[in-house]
Amino acid sequence: MKIKENKARREFVKKSGIGVAGLFLTPGLIIQSSACSNASNDIPINAHLWVYASKFPPNWDCTPVLDTVFSDLSYAGMQGVELMEAQLRHDDSVERLNALIEKYQLPVSGSSYGVGFGMWDTAQHEAILEDINIVVPRLGKIGGKTFGISVGGKKDGLKTKTELDAQAGILKKIRAICDDNGVEANLHNHTYEVENNLYDLKETLARIPDFKLGPDLNWLIRAGVDPVDFINTYGSQVVYLHIRDEFEDGTWTEFVGQGDTNFEAIASALKAQNFNGQAAIELAFPENFTPKNELKEDWKLSRAFVKKTFEW
Repeated sequence: MKIKENKARREFVKKSGIGVAGLFLTPGLIIQSSACSNASNDIPINAHLWVYASKFPPNWDCTPVLDTVFSDLSYAGMQGVELMEAQLRHDDSVERLNALIEKYQLPVSGSSYGVGFGMWDTAQHEAILEDINIVVPRLGKIGGKTFGISVGGKKDGLKTKTELDAQAGILKKIRAICDDNGVEANLHNHTYEVENNLYDLKETLARIPDFKLGPDLNWLIRAGVDPVDFINTYGSQVVYLHIRDEFEDGTWTEFVGQGDTNFEAIASALKAQNFNGQAAIELAFPENFTPKNELKEDWKLSRAFVKKTFEW
């Protein structure tokens, strides 16, 4: 089956990446860590804000509508907001985000990371580390606990051994900075990390075997990877999940549960692996798509489906 991708999203992913989020402890908002229990109903369900950020190319910074983001997700019963790094680059981001956390009693669970960067390119390492030293401490100050890293794709063929060594080297440095700020780093995939029989991901794990994983289940499918097989193979390292749905022809749905993804099989595989991390619902609309529902209702429908199907 040939997959049809949203053009803007596809071009964005080729150049960069988005990532994932995690556990949370914010001032006045103390939520039990899912790592303390294997009970499935302790899995926090967050929401990644891509569907809002997608309206703000090329930097994907939806800061102007963050109040709407928090309002919609609070209404829908989400347990956390997963940011992108763009919202953390503003000098007043900590003050702004902590005010929204307090206003809506909704934590920031963490952030995805990778827009515009290629971890394999040593020429970009100085700029990446400079940026990391801005966004990660700020994430820690607002209670974010997980940092989902997309390593970036390469346009002209597979990454070389030297490039993969460089990629692993900077990932270790990023993880150390995350550790210093109470944030857990994980590898978040788009298609380019898991295409070609998981080439990029396998090469990274060969160099850093204990790096935690935050797979996007839909990108796995789009890269020709069975998410159940992935979970069965790497389940012990998975600390975070992105959940998105699509129809049989590969078109993204308006809400999770509307399409043809076999979430029941995925839920069974996660249960068998005793998954006790966190998950984020991520909505992504096809190009020029007009939703039938208000966005907050699509989030609510998605949240209800995940609760019913995964028992989270």
